[in-house]
Amino acid sequence: MRKFVFLFALFLITINVNSQELNCLVNVNFDQIAGSNRQVFITLQKSLTEFINQTKWTDRAVKSEERIDCAMTIIITSREDNTFTATLQVQSSRPVYGSSYATPVLNLRDNDFTFKYNEFDPLIYNKNAFESNLISTIVFYTYTIIGVDADTFAEFGGETELKEAQNVMLQAQQSGLSSWQNVVGKQNRFLLIDNLLSSKLKTYRNAMYEYHIKGLDTFVNNKDFGKQAVEDAVLSIENIYNKTVGNFLIRMFFDAKADEIVSIYSDGPKTKNADRLTTSLKNISPNNNSKWRNIE
Repeated sequence: MRKFVFLFALFLITINVNSQELNCLVNVNFDQIAGSNRQVFITLQKSLTEFINQTKWTDRAVKSEERIDCAMTIIITSREDNTFTATLQVQSSRPVYGSSYATPVLNLRDNDFTFKYNEFDPLIYNKNAFESNLISTIVFYTYTIIGVDADTFAEFGGETELKEAQNVMLQAQQSGLSSWQNVVGKQNRFLLIDNLLSSKLKTYRNAMYEYHIKGLDTFVNNKDFGKQAVEDAVLSIENIYNKTVGNFLIRMFFDAKADEIVSIYSDGPKTKNADRLTTSLKNISPNNNSKWRNIE
């Protein structure tokens, strides 16, 4: 009996430290599709939820409470038989040490998402071949979420997962779909993972680490220090301005962080480079100038 209890307890411990990596909320919105079989969308949402959340994506030992909170919202814009055109919103967050606050890490919108799907199609990922744009796109963003999240806890900590995302991209290029190709001037999946792994743009990933570990995670013990560290991280991103098509990584950063930055710097004592920060923000993220006025 004692042996049984011990083995059962060991089993529970093993399960607890070998959880899947993601806690993903999947939503398939089909409001724009009239008069079609809507059950297929409900089935797709359920299948994707199970596929993402029940797959073990890495060799990392993950406790259940360490799963990454994220969301994928698929908005179906057209349908022709079993072919769907959609946009995909990808969002993720991570907890801030010593608080109940979750900071946004990713907030991406993919406007070029087409796929084929028949209700009850099995969702199976083959890392050695492209078989489905639905699967490849979802797996690509799954590894991107995990990789970028890991970068916020350790310097370049998500290298393995980002290279997995790169492998998905390389396999998917055989499909001929433009979202996977190196198309001049196009901000797509190719450009995203190419930029994230570029040695010329590594300042971005280092800034993500500094922003979270030395910045937000220190607020609980020393808010002034943390605020200064966040400022330093944001200012460092200016070093990659105009080094990539459309400043993809910079736009991605502020799509996730703009509101948070305003919240941090809109009150309290000024940091040592406060004026430079405001000038830099207006320069590298002019689309958010209406927000930056709140921290002048």
